[in-house]
Amino acid sequence: MIQAIVFLPLLGFLIAGLFGRVIGPRPSEFITTLLLGVAAVMSWIVFVQVGFGTGGYKVVLANWMTSGTLTVEWALRVDTLTAVMLVVVNTVSALVHLYSIGYMHEDPHRPRFFAYLSLFTFAMLMLVTSDNLVQMFFGWEGVGLASYLLIGFWYQKPTAVAAAMKAFIVNRVGDFGFALGIFLVFVLTGSVAYDAVFAKAAPLASQTFHFIGYDWNAATIACLLLFMGAMGKSAQFLLHTWLPDAMEGPTPVSALIHAATMVTAGVFMVARLSPIFELSQTALTVIIIVGATTAFFAATVGLVQNDIKRVIAYSTCSQLGYMFVALGVGAYSAGIFHLFTHAFFKALLFLGAGSVIHAMHHEQDIRHMGGLQSKIPFTAAMMTIGTLALTGFPFTAGFYSKDAIIESAFASHTPGQTYAFLLLVLSAFMTSFYSWRLYFLTFTGAPRWGHGAHHNDHAHHHDHGDADDHAHAEPHGHGDHTPHESPIVMLIPLAVLGVGALLAGFIFAGPFIGAGYDAFWKGALFTGKDNHILHDMHEVPTWVKLSPFVAMVLGFALSWLFYVKNPRLPVALAESQPILYRFLLNKWYFDELYDFLFVRPAKAIGRFLWKKGDGAVIDGLGPDGISARVVDVTHAVVRLQTGYIYHYAFAMLMGVALFVTWYMFGGAH
Repeated sequence: MIQAIVFLPLLGFLIAGLFGRVIGPRPSEFITTLLLGVAAVMSWIVFVQVGFGTGGYKVVLANWMTSGTLTVEWALRVDTLTAVMLVVVNTVSALVHLYSIGYMHEDPHRPRFFAYLSLFTFAMLMLVTSDNLVQMFFGWEGVGLASYLLIGFWYQKPTAVAAAMKAFIVNRVGDFGFALGIFLVFVLTGSVAYDAVFAKAAPLASQTFHFIGYDWNAATIACLLLFMGAMGKSAQFLLHTWLPDAMEGPTPVSALIHAATMVTAGVFMVARLSPIFELSQTALTVIIIVGATTAFFAATVGLVQNDIKRVIAYSTCSQLGYMFVALGVGAYSAGIFHLFTHAFFKALLFLGAGSVIHAMHHEQDIRHMGGLQSKIPFTAAMMTIGTLALTGFPFTAGFYSKDAIIESAFASHTPGQTYAFLLLVLSAFMTSFYSWRLYFLTFTGAPRWGHGAHHNDHAHHHDHGDADDHAHAEPHGHGDHTPHESPIVMLIPLAVLGVGALLAGFIFAGPFIGAGYDAFWKGALFTGKDNHILHDMHEVPTWVKLSPFVAMVLGFALSWLFYVKNPRLPVALAESQPILYRFLLNKWYFDELYDFLFVRPAKAIGRFLWKKGDGAVIDGLGPDGISARVVDVTHAVVRLQTGYIYHYAFAMLMGVALFVTWYMFGGAH
């Protein structure tokens, strides 16, 4: 069964990718969606079998490579952690496939789009079923490639192409560290297979490794290099800049990248390698600080964004920060639990945003929306559920997992935990504020569309991912400009995800982080003998347990005051604090800083090497240059051959005179 789960998406990719033009768009859509649906159902069966039944197993497919002492098997590792990821990846991917049938119905290149979606899913499945670091890296790079293809799917749109390149290049920075980490683990343990590495990991805590002129603790340097990969893939602070720009792809791509697949790869990797990370207090402290900083930073930027998809994108960035804080304090199961619940409500929010964009005929600026509750009631209801779950409303999915992370941050004894606790509670307040801001501006109040509001839809499409020039691939809707509900094929995924966003936390809190978590995880997540965080987090004071709820209520109240009761307040606040407003609106100026520090110098070096190195030196002195000099010399020699006898006689006399002169003054001695 596990082989079918992993390879059905690959089969869908091959069919739609190779034969899509022959069989046509509709069969391509149905075949890829059906195969993903089957894989999703099987994933739930495996999840129940492994988590609540027999436990894990391993399927060896082949010997992949052998070089000296390096042996890499192509194997599928199935334990509870794998099963959780299979459910997340295949469920969300199947729903995104189904949703895309309606959303992309006007795009002429649908077979290619569905092929890319299936390729993305296959790469992610290779990553989560990997039994060794090399196979994980294969899947890791696979999702990087597929994300590049999907974000830049509308390749005639410059902003989409730039966003795809940005995602690819920023991830290369993280992947460089990840690759070095894999090399180091092999050097230290002599293996890349998880079981062999974990068996030899314990001595690394006391070993040193000489690197860039210093002796480092071996476990710490290995963990930090591996975490560098996670920072890139999961868009953590400093390597986060690609994630909001990934909105330039079609909306279903945003849901797939943000909810289920690529961005959670880093969280999964740290959880999978928990036996190594548990050895280094320093590395865990770095993870806590980076995670908490990311949660806070992304929440501050989300406060002022106006693109409906960018607001949700920054909330993803922020929630990933929460997950890493959980990993950093050693509450690995709480981090994976939040990954699990987040997949449902974040996919719901993105696909709901796509439904809004569909209804608004390309419009993505929430300042040009309003009053949509009566026009698209089902979408509004689903967005309400998603917003409640994201903000941590009691008994929704986000409530259980988010509160568990905040409580574990308070209960931890790892350095940096107080910093993390304070920033996470503050982020919960801001998350509630900007989430309800998005809801109120989009669905309540007087309509700000119509009466010519659409005439400039494309005038500002540079700021909006989906107003596309390329065959107008985003759905147009009907001829009139009245917002309308999306087709049923787009609403079914919203309904399914809505149920998950409401119930996933309530149903699975016990197995994931409750008293019976040992029986559920069965050793898939490792905790050191001194790590009692999952017990301690249930013992925190009542005020700590109430803090995220209070933050959520305050955020909601402030948002209601600003955007329902007195809409003049946010304008007045922005005008009174112009520097802060511009700072947040421009995302702390990270793009400008990186452009100054890295992009411009790189371009200047490239231009110098092109003009001076390639043009002047290589073309001047290289093969082309030599042939040009031969031609020049030949022309000069040809001009000497005049054909007149007196010229030759004169040259002979000159030669005799020079010879006699030399003989008289030098040669005679």
